[in-house]
Amino acid sequence: MNIFSEKVPISKQETIKDFILQNFEAIVNQKQYAFWEIKHRDFTATFYNSSKFVIQGKNISVLLDKLSEKFKIEEKAKSKKENVKSEQETDKPFNHSTSHHSPYIGTDESGKGDFFGPLVVAGVLIDEKNRPLFLDLGIKDSKTLKDEQMIKMAQQIQKYSVYSVIAISNAKYNELYSQFKNLNKLLAWGHARVIENILEKTNCEYALSDKFGDESLIKNALMKKGKTILLEQRVRAESDIAVAAASVLARATFVQKMKTMENFYGCKFPKGCNSIVKTNANVFIKKYGKERLFEVCKTHFKTYNEI
Repeated sequence: MNIFSEKVPISKQETIKDFILQNFEAIVNQKQYAFWEIKHRDFTATFYNSSKFVIQGKNISVLLDKLSEKFKIEEKAKSKKENVKSEQETDKPFNHSTSHHSPYIGTDESGKGDFFGPLVVAGVLIDEKNRPLFLDLGIKDSKTLKDEQMIKMAQQIQKYSVYSVIAISNAKYNELYSQFKNLNKLLAWGHARVIENILEKTNCEYALSDKFGDESLIKNALMKKGKTILLEQRVRAESDIAVAAASVLARATFVQKMKTMENFYGCKFPKGCNSIVKTNANVFIKKYGKERLFEVCKTHFKTYNEI
């Protein structure tokens, strides 16, 4: 399936709808969060309330070619078409524009670079129903979003998808790290678990994650159901909507877990790993003693020994 997605002025939505119906034998449907949805044998066109115009289907060029002759979205439309062709030629399975597997799983993690707080790994199943909705919500790599945005998006992801989240508390994280002796192996274990959890709920043949180590690490950690799945790790995989959704779900969970920790211990736990983090670690030690620091931080970090 190919996908075109672009912001178009809402003032054009009625004209675009009439134009499509005049040029194609298609059916108009009502759709949640949208002005309309038009279904044709080669494509489905949806104009969302947010002004995002989405076309998806096996042959979207039949519509894009005609739109490019009539409306001012032609340059963007042509650009998108060229991107689709380029990506298909290089045989990349996924990104915002193309998909050769549906449904499929995206996985990502949060907290691996933060001294305080858990390691959270999330997996999200993307299909033809929730993909347009997530694109319309503006879901993207969590590093580009504010905490408030992520928490709201996470609620929608949980509502409209099959998903799995594993939050490894600091005490458990430190125990597991002492067993694995390697962060990438620990990450692989987490990614494999969320994939297995999703496969317990539904069937799927493909999974994509951001590249953090050798692909064999996740493959070796997968169990019976996961062994049959086609797994890919890709650099900057957060550009894919499934991995982006997983990154949002993982980071939102991390943020919420950090707030719970702060309420429980009555201490501030800044994100990252810097001088402010060290200052707050010393505040915690004065309150609870250094022997309990392992409850709230990752002890293999260099910062731990420095403190």
